[in-house]
Amino acid sequence: MASVEMLMPKMGESIIEGTILTWLKNEGDTIEQDESVLEVATDKVDTEVPATHGGVLKKILAKEGDVIAVGAPIAIIETDEEVSSTPAVAAPASEEKPSPKEELVAAAPAHTESLLAAAESESAASDERFYSPLVRSIAKEEGIGAAELSKIPGTGKEGRVTKQDMLDYLKNRGSQAQTSQPAAPAPSIAETPKAQVSISATDEIIEMDRMRKMIAQRMVDSKRISPHVTSFVEADMTHIVQWREKNKNAYKQKYGESITYTPFFIEAIAKAIRDFPMINISVDGDRIIKKKDINIGMAVALPSGNLIVPIIKNADQLNLVGISKRVNDLANRARTNKLTADDLSGGTYTVSNVGSFGNVMGTPIIPQPQVAIMAVGAIVKKPAVVETPTGDVIAIRHKMFLSHSYDHRVVDGSLGGMFVRRVADYLEAFDMNSTF
Repeated sequence: MASVEMLMPKMGESIIEGTILTWLKNEGDTIEQDESVLEVATDKVDTEVPATHGGVLKKILAKEGDVIAVGAPIAIIETDEEVSSTPAVAAPASEEKPSPKEELVAAAPAHTESLLAAAESESAASDERFYSPLVRSIAKEEGIGAAELSKIPGTGKEGRVTKQDMLDYLKNRGSQAQTSQPAAPAPSIAETPKAQVSISATDEIIEMDRMRKMIAQRMVDSKRISPHVTSFVEADMTHIVQWREKNKNAYKQKYGESITYTPFFIEAIAKAIRDFPMINISVDGDRIIKKKDINIGMAVALPSGNLIVPIIKNADQLNLVGISKRVNDLANRARTNKLTADDLSGGTYTVSNVGSFGNVMGTPIIPQPQVAIMAVGAIVKKPAVVETPTGDVIAIRHKMFLSHSYDHRVVDGSLGGMFVRRVADYLEAFDMNSTF
């Protein structure tokens, strides 16, 4: 028999921690490999986590409600497999403990570069405690050095410092710094004083749900990280509107589902990304990561009022029908809470259809670590000047505004403006003779 550590899995790009919602198995239960053992919530999705090995669930290390870093142990499984065949086996106490830098590389590869500096600065200290990638990230953002971090009391297993320990410490850090330090570091966004709100007897106080809190924090972080610039272009959607009106009934009869305008937008954006690949990038410190795959996220409003962004992978390799089927599938599963972590990971560009709410334009916020997002407005009939062989005429056309927000650190106005113009050009050049 061998004891194997079950680790918190990585559940999507930029995910560094998860919250234990429910254990589906109890200590002592026999479990099969790939059988669901617990439910975990991240800021993107709630999902079931399968067992990494078959055997007996010997010990549960993380309680329901605990926030656990990716790569941290959450349970111990007793299995018949040989120890040598299971790389996830807990290391004996006599083994050399990996350095903080090595632990970070193993636990959070998607954020290694941004966290290595913190790990390297901590390695100079004699503190032997393990610090999760999340705790190190908070310490780096708050300017907490190795000496100060080593003095923070931990309430976790074996005295480990948890996220809550860090937050509790930061609440009292200001008063401590006044007596022990000449100057305290500048507070983070989360620690800045809140505006005073006047509450009357007739007001209703509504507690944010978990997803809304995470969305709020992500939006604040994005505005802090990326200097947003937005360019606007008006596109003539007449050809697409006329084609859809002509073919929507036949399309539904053939495929058993409706075709919305969203697939047209995604198809045009994918084509434009091929023309301007430097929109399909991410920023990692002083490096630009140019993405090969074109994975387009589409913002979906949930019945709860929250927002989620499933991803259409390799959108440039799909035709209009293929994109439409993916759009309908993801939207339906989003509204019934059946998306998987894979459905929400790997996005390189995002589109938001604010026109579905009757809005003509918007200034969307970039989902990190992407560098751009496009909002499409409502399609509205307008009088417009149309060029004809016999001269200009006034005609009724279907018009729509495109709003392109981009990260001005790496996307200048010329690129951002040319990209949104190219998307409009593809929409306007839609072939009325297209078939499906």
